[in-house]
Amino acid sequence: MVKETGAERARHIAARFEDRALELRATRARERGLVPTVLPYTGYGLSDPENGWVRIFARLVLAKPGAFDAGRHRAKVIADGVRGWRNFISPIVPHGQLEVHINGERFAVQADRGGVLDVRVAATLAPGWHEITLHTDGSAAVAAPVMMVDAAAEFGMLSDVDDTIVVTALPRPLLAAWNSFVLSEHARLATPGMPVMMEKLMRDKPGAPTFYLSTGAWNVAQTLTRFLSRNLYPQGPLLLTDWGPTDRGWFRSGMQHKADQLRRLANEFPNLKWLLIGDDGQHDPYLYAEFARRYPDHVAAIVIRQLTPSEAVLAGGRSQGILNSTPGVPWVYESDGARIAEKLQELGLISPDAEQGPGK
Repeated sequence: MVKETGAERARHIAARFEDRALELRATRARERGLVPTVLPYTGYGLSDPENGWVRIFARLVLAKPGAFDAGRHRAKVIADGVRGWRNFISPIVPHGQLEVHINGERFAVQADRGGVLDVRVAATLAPGWHEITLHTDGSAAVAAPVMMVDAAAEFGMLSDVDDTIVVTALPRPLLAAWNSFVLSEHARLATPGMPVMMEKLMRDKPGAPTFYLSTGAWNVAQTLTRFLSRNLYPQGPLLLTDWGPTDRGWFRSGMQHKADQLRRLANEFPNLKWLLIGDDGQHDPYLYAEFARRYPDHVAAIVIRQLTPSEAVLAGGRSQGILNSTPGVPWVYESDGARIAEKLQELGLISPDAEQGPGK
């Protein structure tokens, strides 16, 4: 019997129990012939000749040979996301070893205890979109898109997902489970006017990055990516999390995840001013206001989508009291993308030409 170290004993019992359960499931999956498979996600980085880097996202799972093609489900019925629970059924590879190839360089990296790869490596790539490759022993190499932000860029957009760009109309305690396990991928609806508003916003800002921040699990990253593409939202990385216990407790804090990612982006891109987009169902206004007070020079404006009365009740109430609590940082508070676009034009963030559109 292997004795536990002091560090292992100090970890929360839930994390230790989960680790053993994941390892046991992985062992049994290998015995059934399942093989390691890399699921690539969209990454991002800083394009700087002297201090360039890339943040890489992926997930390492065990699957039947041939079940995936280039990291995507081969079976159309699964690729189309008939039910979200299918994203959670693959056993994961805890602490799996991967190899990343970027512009001729090779990097040896490791996934975390939940099979999620979230690492940053030093690399030099030109601004714009690129592909990197990832593989692990026993699996074919897969390509992952990477958005490289120009070091000279000055504007970026970050948006919440649920009730901001996706209509949910569900009680928040049930929202994550419903969207992840039950809802058909094609049943998700874009928030009225939001794709058009974002397209207008980014039309005259070539190279400006877009990020999507959510408390959703990495298991649904490919589903959300297809939703964004199908509804013509700007392409950009997802900043998701992993569900389950942590080394210190039974549950992870979604609000802490969002706060940590916001601070990280501010440190990674000190020249960017952010347009922060969320909804008024509790947390987003408080998180964005705190960010604006901490980094006032990093915020161009805060956009809060006003929920309908029924949505507000399901979301647990509104948080209007925090609006306009950040001197020098304007707020936009409207119910749909069209009204938000009008206010952003008044602030000079959407140009009149972009608002009129081509041919008008």
